Amino acid sequence: MKKTTLVIMAAGIGSRFRGGIKQLAPVGPNQEVIMEYSIFDAIEAGFNKVVFVIKKDIESEFRAAIGNRIEKQAEVAYVYQELTDIPDCFLEKFHSRTKPWGTGQAILCCRDVVQEPFLVINADDYYGKEAYREAFHYLNQEQTSAGQMNIGMVGFVLKNTLSDNGTVTRGVCRVGEDHMLEAIRETYGIEKRGEQVYAERNGEEITLNLDAVVSMNMWALRPEFFEILEKGFSEFLERISPDEPKAEYLLPAIIGDLLLNGRTRVKVLRSKDKWFGVTYKEDKETVVQCIRELVEKGEYPEKLFERV
Repeated sequence: MKKTTLVIMAAGIGSRFRGGIKQLAPVGPNQEVIMEYSIFDAIEAGFNKVVFVIKKDIESEFRAAIGNRIEKQAEVAYVYQELTDIPDCFLEKFHSRTKPWGTGQAILCCRDVVQEPFLVINADDYYGKEAYREAFHYLNQEQTSAGQMNIGMVGFVLKNTLSDNGTVTRGVCRVGEDHMLEAIRETYGIEKRGEQVYAERNGEEITLNLDAVVSMNMWALRPEFFEILEKGFSEFLERISPDEPKAEYLLPAIIGDLLLNGRTRVKVLRSKDKWFGVTYKEDKETVVQCIRELVEKGEYPEKLFERV
């Protein structure tokens, strides 16, 4: 069977969750966490390997909470996203850095364990079954484009991705009639007020279309992408100053630059499923209720995976 991997980014510090490891917050009727539903949907769609990107210091807790069970369902590997996992020549320059380097570095950490097509997701986002089916189908098609790398992005409808408990960050997309991504822009401070959606851009408030297509960091990629990430990360570290403690190497920005320079084609795989996730502590109860409703509809079994 052809190997297709699910890469789960679970190394985020979860500052807005105010305590605890938000990726391991139980939300299912049998204490399941969100990423268990993601893994269930991915395996159902055809994925047969799971790579967890975590921090080394939570490994024991992570394995006990989820990893040991998933090893019974699919091949599993772990990689560790650490601040010091940068080229040696930059270690002194960023010796006082405390903030993680971002999603681009998280995926670069997988370069030694992923040699097959792979799908990237966030650990604390529920994406829905359609997204995994679309991504698996895309990754297992033959992709040929001379001189260009082909990437898939699962696009969601903005109104289906908002939190009732605070602002969110999304990659707002411009999509052509041919379902190809034309541009993506990381947009901060997105929130719904009444029937309008507002965001922050360059220090000013703007309005967004409720039906805009957004990225939720669900990218369908191939191993050659690691070469681009590695080269780009060194260029990023060279460019930024130690006085920019919040600067991050982010997938939407990386792929947006590739688009701008004509180095990639990105097919937008559309999903109409409603997203939900635990961005804020108050989101947890909403997620618990959403999962309960899906279980009652028969979308998931009461007990997702066997628990020891």
